[in-house]
Amino acid sequence: MNHFTIKDIENLSGIKAHTLRIWEQRYQLFIPKRKESKHRYYDNEDLKHILRISQLYHNGVKISKIAQLPASSIRSMAMEPYLGKQNADAYIHRLIEASIDFDEERFEELFEQALKQFGLEVTIIDVMYAFLERIGLLWLTDHVIPAQEHFASNIIKRKIISALDALKTKPSPSSGTYVLFTPEGEQHEIPLLLNHYLMKASGKKCIYMGVDVPFDDIDIYVKLKNPKYLYFHAITHLYEQPMDDLLKQLKQKFSQQEIIMSGPLTKEVTLDIQGVTLLRSMTEMLEFAKRC
Repeated sequence: MNHFTIKDIENLSGIKAHTLRIWEQRYQLFIPKRKESKHRYYDNEDLKHILRISQLYHNGVKISKIAQLPASSIRSMAMEPYLGKQNADAYIHRLIEASIDFDEERFEELFEQALKQFGLEVTIIDVMYAFLERIGLLWLTDHVIPAQEHFASNIIKRKIISALDALKTKPSPSSGTYVLFTPEGEQHEIPLLLNHYLMKASGKKCIYMGVDVPFDDIDIYVKLKNPKYLYFHAITHLYEQPMDDLLKQLKQKFSQQEIIMSGPLTKEVTLDIQGVTLLRSMTEMLEFAKRC
């Protein structure tokens, strides 16, 4: 059973802590527990209840009306299918609840509903990315164990891989080969998988090397096949040296290839290195992936 602070609840539900306190006092919608130190906390069931209230509230149900409903009715209303068709946030709340319970069937059902409504790209970016960001906020305070993030990430990865397998697009004859990977030690795969899907869909020829790939392994492929592009995504700072120095060394090693880097670590690059393209935002990543 996880313990959440009111700030955690704010981050996950989208309801300001000040508003939550007012609702507690005025409507007694939820009553936090108290530790021996008298500090207030919320458990898994509290979080799920507040997420349902938030979902109804964000879909136009007045808080005064919600306060009159028993918890069972709030749960039933929050599960009604039509609510999920309003916006991505409704899906995010339900996905968080499914993840807390490790309810794989429910999680997959929600993914499929979003997929039918939004399509793969919007589902991954506006629903699944946003969901993972909210779950990730709790890592900072140790109020959620990484198991929930791994549980959800693996389902999302399976869905993107399935969509990749279903693609029938053939590479454009004029497209150079893109080698996609994350550097050694980097395990975050979803952004790379998504770009693989979008690049393949737009007619680019891609060789997917996967995650945690040493540069020496890339070197072996480059010597054998001489691809035109090397594309890597980096989130975690795994190197003692500055990113500027790493990219300069990488460009020296692969002087004949154009190097594309995306991910949060692009913010640490200060130099303009010839032959290196930086995709510093999700928008730039998507535009690059779809560019013919």
